[in-house]
Amino acid sequence: MPNDSVLLGVRPVHRVGFGAMQLPGSGVFGPPADRDQALAVLRRAVEAGVDHIDTAQFYGPDVANELIREALFPYPEELVLVSKVGAARDLRGAWLPAQRPEDLRAGVEANLQSLGLDQIAVVNLRHHPETDVPFADQLDTMKALREEGLVGAIGLSNVTLEDYETARSEIEVACVQNAYNLASRDDQPLFDACRADGVPFVPFFPLGSAFATDNTVLLAPAVLETATRLQATPAQVALAWLLAQAPKVLLIPGTSSLSHLEENLAAPELLLDDAALDALDEMTA
Repeated sequence: MPNDSVLLGVRPVHRVGFGAMQLPGSGVFGPPADRDQALAVLRRAVEAGVDHIDTAQFYGPDVANELIREALFPYPEELVLVSKVGAARDLRGAWLPAQRPEDLRAGVEANLQSLGLDQIAVVNLRHHPETDVPFADQLDTMKALREEGLVGAIGLSNVTLEDYETARSEIEVACVQNAYNLASRDDQPLFDACRADGVPFVPFFPLGSAFATDNTVLLAPAVLETATRLQATPAQVALAWLLAQAPKVLLIPGTSSLSHLEENLAAPELLLDDAALDALDEMTA
């Protein structure tokens, strides 16, 4: 396995992958603004060595998965597609919980159909904090789907430290996907637990929230100053900082721009010196 790879489930992947969330239209809803560009971004990502793509049937809905299938099917043998279940969209694009066992099963089946797969390598259970469905019932459903061969490995998303510890006592957790970046470290205890346990951590919104008006990561003075000094871009600084936090951090920055894709993929080449790490570590949201 290459030195720059991490086991995700049972498959090695490079530490910088691609997140498909930004491929659909505004608000992760409806068709992309430029379909040809979206397809080109996916094809270029894989051509450049990306072997881990994160998606979900409810991105669009259906849009991200259909773009992935059109751009990349038949999939390269080394490509690991990761999806998630636990949410849905209404006709106006609102985000809805879909936490019941039958919802989780339907979500996995919808992902399989839209991606054209017999098994999804990793499926993240996206936990909704306000659900009244017992977490144990959700885990049982995911275990059943894995035993049936529809899911290769089970990950977690949007979970608490308590959820993670509960899941770890029941299953082998393939990865944890929670919000975490230079300006948002509320889940530091969970991050630290994953690092100690050797569980891959996949931060979503690694460059700041896609739904925020002001980007507290890319516009932060420490990020801008470091980028200028090291002759890098703010995005590369933010991604390089995440990679430096633990050897099993996996990144899935998303974009619908070819130039931003190339920028993101070059982040591992940026070496942050001690002065940069000290300044960035001191950032607060």
